[in-house]
Amino acid sequence: MTIEQIEAAATRLAGQARVTPMLNAPLLDAAFGKRIFVKAECLQLTGSFKFRGAWSAVSALAAGAGGVLAYSSGNHGQGVALAAARHGKPCVVVMPSDAPPVKIANTRAYGAEVVLYDRATGDRDAIGAALCGERGLTLIKPYDNAQVIAGQGTTGLEIAAQATAAGITQADVVVCCGGGGLSAGIALALEARAPGLRVRTAEPDGFDDMARSLQAGTRLSNARKGGSVCDAILTPQPGEMTFPTLYSLAGQGLSVSDDEALRAMALAFTHLRLVLEPGGAVALAAALFRDTSPDVICTASGGNVDPAIFADALARFGG
Repeated sequence: MTIEQIEAAATRLAGQARVTPMLNAPLLDAAFGKRIFVKAECLQLTGSFKFRGAWSAVSALAAGAGGVLAYSSGNHGQGVALAAARHGKPCVVVMPSDAPPVKIANTRAYGAEVVLYDRATGDRDAIGAALCGERGLTLIKPYDNAQVIAGQGTTGLEIAAQATAAGITQADVVVCCGGGGLSAGIALALEARAPGLRVRTAEPDGFDDMARSLQAGTRLSNARKGGSVCDAILTPQPGEMTFPTLYSLAGQGLSVSDDEALRAMALAFTHLRLVLEPGGAVALAAALFRDTSPDVICTASGGNVDPAIFADALARFGG
């Protein structure tokens, strides 16, 4: 992966993806004794950063390529569904049956055919491979795809420019992390455009495979496949393509509890009027409760939250 690939993706995304704001709330800063800047990718098309990588990948397909397939707990699938629809291509998304209903419904609404499977017993890779073979579809992986990583890296280009405008030259950039596509893309962009900014990954407790892998120097797996409210970032292990980049460029990984993610959701709504899903709030939670830097930038990577979970977060931690 190179900065040139990220810049090429940015050119293809121009006029398609939103340039999302990087927000700051003085009262939140005062409460936690640090400056916290939130890159609001929850305001991106389809409600998460995933549209960037999806458009980058679909727009880079060879002329005459047929339909596409993605496997996803929801956000990647929605991004690929919309990107495929805008390119006039059929799209199939393989999703776990316990994905939030709002994500399943939205993926269908964007025009995709949704195939559900049991997260505990099913094999999404095998299901996807069979469908690709039967229908001649192109698989767009959620993070182990160079064009997807390049698209997610455009977030880092925006962070670099926005940090410069805010006078920030040294900071941790805490990124919600599943397989590592967003983290790796941002790390590559910052290495080239803002080397004083250092990526740190954020994950749920018990599903911190990236943090443990970075410490061990080799890819490790999670013991469990499910059981956290942070469904958007529960991946089996770090990506083959993303891990080497993060091992080279990222700092120590962080993890937070489900309750801390829910509290971060409530704080984001109270102070920034942002609606986050739990997996999209773990970076803010890590910035608030784990990172000790005086200036912290974090990604609010997704806002496709089940209404009941959002209401619970506000009821328990709001006010």
